[in-house]
Amino acid sequence: MCSSNSKFRHRQLNDTTSPPTLFDINGRRVLQPATSNRNSPLPEPPRPLKKTLSLPKSISTSKPNQSPASCTTPKSVIPEKKAKNGTLYDRNSIETNIDSSPRSLPGSIAAARREQVAVMQVQRKMKIAHYGRSKSYSFDRNCVTSAVFVQQKRCSFITPNSDAIYVAYHDDEWGVPVHDDKMLFELLVLTGAQVGSDWTSILKKRQQFREAFSGFDADIVSKYSEKRVQSLSSKYGIEVSFVRGVIDNSKSISEINKTFDSFNNYIWRFVNHKPIVSQYKSSHKMPVKTSKAEAISKDMVRRGFRQVGPIVIYSFMQAAGLTNDHLITCPRHHQCVTLASPTTPTLPSSIK
Repeated sequence: MCSSNSKFRHRQLNDTTSPPTLFDINGRRVLQPATSNRNSPLPEPPRPLKKTLSLPKSISTSKPNQSPASCTTPKSVIPEKKAKNGTLYDRNSIETNIDSSPRSLPGSIAAARREQVAVMQVQRKMKIAHYGRSKSYSFDRNCVTSAVFVQQKRCSFITPNSDAIYVAYHDDEWGVPVHDDKMLFELLVLTGAQVGSDWTSILKKRQQFREAFSGFDADIVSKYSEKRVQSLSSKYGIEVSFVRGVIDNSKSISEINKTFDSFNNYIWRFVNHKPIVSQYKSSHKMPVKTSKAEAISKDMVRRGFRQVGPIVIYSFMQAAGLTNDHLITCPRHHQCVTLASPTTPTLPSSIK
């Protein structure tokens, strides 16, 4: 009993006039001439069937042609969000439109997101720019504004961190013309003491200085003994050299009183008994000394004063009102000009 394959080969061998036919060689179709001498390929032995795996019914065994995009995991559904302008937008629809567009480039979703974040940041900055201007505060803003306005109008060296005693000294005394001999002597001593220290510390010790130097009476201080010097140094913590300098200055003031009738006449004659009014807009432009201060210092040293360098004398001129160095933006600038005495004191005939 012959199989169908053997009959097919026998018919091919006997048929010498048939046209070229196609044969399968190793799974490829090959065209061979129709001759009696050709060697027909032997049929391949049947391959054993592979054992197929049983798959669950939920998984289909068919393998349709699918694009890589269709094999990706499904996108999670993102709920709709409401924009700040009140409109609704669906991020799923936006992403679907971008993916389905043939002109969309990789990263276009990220670029759109970056643009959206940039817009949100700009809006946030615009909102922050109005902080402090809203009327949602519970306190009275008019009082705060007026206080800040006054504080900004003071001289720039008065800051929110300045001590209250220093602020009061600026508002009440600094730059006011002084014509009392005791007060001039006190300011001369205080300006010499603040070298290497600061005005706030010296002003806090002001009462101690008054007690130590008998209310700055030059006639009394000039008679202090060496024992009194040591006692004052140990009691009030004042250096011995400084106490001796104050005593020497009191003796010089006593001599000046004999010549110029008063220390006030002597010191004010250097500015023609009229304060020097400066026009500074910033405290950084204030000098530490001037030619006028150097001239006064030189004359006082010649008369026996100690600790009266040009820098100390210029600070003394500012404190005693010989020069008005309040900034032009400070309200005390005009007030000190108004407080300046317009009259010239009468000098003794010996010094005219």
